[in-house]
Amino acid sequence: MSTQEVDQYILGLPQPKAATLQTVRESILSFLPAAEQGMRYRMPCFSINGQAVAGIAAFKAHLSYFPHSGSVLGELIEDLGGYQRTAGALRFGVDQPLPRELVGKLISVRMAHLAQR
Repeated sequence: MSTQEVDQYILGLPQPKAATLQTVRESILSFLPAAEQGMRYRMPCFSINGQAVAGIAAFKAHLSYFPHSGSVLGELIEDLGGYQRTAGALRFGVDQPLPRELVGKLISVRMAHLAQR
């Protein structure tokens, strides 16, 4: 896994996507300073002890956050009003980073899941 790969992914995006994903990346790292950064499934991934905790990606009309667990978003349903989501992804605007507090909750739930394994 390589931080440089994540840098290249983000720097290769047009603005405002690049700035927005960089902001979300910084939020993730503020909660997971020891995270290994790299690419998984062609998107930036943040892992702890080899276990994926969070992923981010850019698409044509939106950005996405991936908790790498199908149950994380369901547990935070009350916090996700106004966001489109699938079973495994939370979509947000290309110029509207996820709030830092929400990123913290997403990571907290995912880490709790990993601790139960």
